[in-house]
Amino acid sequence: MTAGLDILRVATDRYPDVMGGGALHVHEMSRLQASAGHEVTVLTSDHGDWTLPRRERVDGYTVHRYREVAAPFGNSITPALIRGLVSSAQSYDVVHAHSHLYFSTNLAALVAKRTETPLVVTNHGLFSQSAPWWIQRLYVPTVARFTLNAADRVLCYTETDRERLEARGIRSPISVIHNGIDCAGFTPGAGGERSERLLFVGRLKRPKGPHRVLEAFIRLRETRPDLSLAIVGDGPLRSELEERVKREGVADCVTFTGELDNEELPRLYAESAVFALPSENEGLPRTVLEALACETPVVTSDLPQLEPVVEGVGETVPADSVDALATAIDGLLNDPDRRVRLGSRGRERVLAKFSWEETVQRTTDVYYELLN
Repeated sequence: MTAGLDILRVATDRYPDVMGGGALHVHEMSRLQASAGHEVTVLTSDHGDWTLPRRERVDGYTVHRYREVAAPFGNSITPALIRGLVSSAQSYDVVHAHSHLYFSTNLAALVAKRTETPLVVTNHGLFSQSAPWWIQRLYVPTVARFTLNAADRVLCYTETDRERLEARGIRSPISVIHNGIDCAGFTPGAGGERSERLLFVGRLKRPKGPHRVLEAFIRLRETRPDLSLAIVGDGPLRSELEERVKREGVADCVTFTGELDNEELPRLYAESAVFALPSENEGLPRTVLEALACETPVVTSDLPQLEPVVEGVGETVPADSVDALATAIDGLLNDPDRRVRLGSRGRERVLAKFSWEETVQRTTDVYYELLN
């Protein structure tokens, strides 16, 4: 029987302190590794909420929160976290940091140079959806490259991600391990009957494309008076989107839910006709996989890493084309039988390639490979 490991996870965002796919990935990975008999400790940020405990036990793993002193472009700066890394990294079997875009992972890379503990870094997406492009053009070839090359192993979600990293000078060994989905919770039976509803789930900021989904919805309403839209999430665009809804006179058929707990999402997916995510850049968004697990056809942007996932179970369109987005959604709404076929194939694909159990097992196997 394989011995349990002492795992130190470094992650700026952790669910439920922070909503979002990356934060949920950190929580689920930690919870499931702990339930498999490993001792897991997560070093994270308090995101400015000083009422949160500095240390607590959650779902079988330990959380240490460090004080945020600033958060430029959503990147939580926690200088005290380096004390936790320096004092404890050597006593763990492996350090697993999440996203080269975060300050905490940069610190983990620095400390890795001083210890013999293997460092694993998960790439949740090459570029930030918050920082200005000019900053990223400086950051990715310098700090991000240093951080990823400091790792003993880099994990990414798709072969496309691997190719993009290698093209940017990442020389650390790279393993492709797909993102995981709770296929027992996200099912087509999680809600009631499907309605003629369009669904968006994500951070309300321009790179995610909620304004394009709203624009497409407004155009479709001209010929589809029964169509409704649910926008799940929060962010800097919310007030602008709400004002647009009022100006267009569609407030009675557009719902802004704000951020929702993960347990509330399966019902919304299962009761919606189409899920749309026309984002400008992504890793492999969890929301797309969640929709597919609920047999809800998807319309996404035609990013290279998304096309193989969506092919045969949805549609891809250019991220900046509202016309193409509206046309793709309209085509799916016009053909209920096709939606059923695509939905069934979508769940089959998620079950075959994106189960949490496989994701956690393959990630843990990487740890053992490094230790051996």
